[in-house]
Amino acid sequence: MKSYPAEAIARSRVLVVGDIMLDRYWFGEVDRISPEAPVPVVRVARREDRLGGAANVARNVAALGGQATLLGIVGADEAGEGIGRLAEQAGVQADLVADADHPTTLKMRVLGRQQQLLRVDFEQHPAPATLDGLDARYARHLAQHDVVVLSDYAKGALDRVQDLIAQARAAGVPVLADPKGDDYARYRGATLVTPNRAEMQQAVGRWTTESQLTERAQRLRADLDLEALLVTRSEQGMTLFTAAGREHVDAQAHEVFDVSGAGDTVLATLAAMRAIGLPWAEAMGWANRAGGIVVGKLGTSVVTAAELAGEST
Repeated sequence: MKSYPAEAIARSRVLVVGDIMLDRYWFGEVDRISPEAPVPVVRVARREDRLGGAANVARNVAALGGQATLLGIVGADEAGEGIGRLAEQAGVQADLVADADHPTTLKMRVLGRQQQLLRVDFEQHPAPATLDGLDARYARHLAQHDVVVLSDYAKGALDRVQDLIAQARAAGVPVLADPKGDDYARYRGATLVTPNRAEMQQAVGRWTTESQLTERAQRLRADLDLEALLVTRSEQGMTLFTAAGREHVDAQAHEVFDVSGAGDTVLATLAAMRAIGLPWAEAMGWANRAGGIVVGKLGTSVVTAAELAGEST
């Protein structure tokens, strides 16, 4: 692996658009069962908020040394204010649509002795007028960026994803899309789509051999008019499909502690590397290294430029 291209990354400009959420963690100790119901009682000792979803992708771009702009929807509430504050602290330029009728998507996790015991979600689909505001911001920012990342968590911010892709193509800006669901026609015309193994199976069905996967992946890539299709396969590594054929990298040998947000880290690394013009195969190598590092961390985390540079030596 070549040395980390820090100077080039510092000039990269990545526009991240998608479903923004706040990941809230309550850490505590469990030493008894509730007398009211057979559930553990967690005595909360520490609380922590982290950027999630598209915001975590932008945070990862900034941690790698790139310039990240974040577009998305939040509520006019405490969680939305928290996202703005955390984005600023992470070095992310956030241009957010705040909707008083739309609560910020919030995932609250309760952990006892480093084990997740409960997750509570707060979310609501955005209204058309809110999406109009997001579209206007996108039109203003698009031309000032090298790459667009579409981070889809099926919360509604990317309901008009086809329009966003069309605008980026017209402007000559590459689009990397992290898909959700089985309707991949929504992402037609993107430059790269990055399904994980389960998402790929939703799209093309289960495969039994590598040749079968290759055939189905290349057919999907052609049908969707994609330049590249990258399937992230957890412990099996990553496989890239382009017009030139198939390339694969094995997973890095790291202890897996928590896979939360690992796809965000991979997507951010791909975007930063593509923004400076690296070929897809080389970008995949860096993304694979970043993914191997981040799964060794607890919760929604990032990989820094220093960590990735250290991995390359």
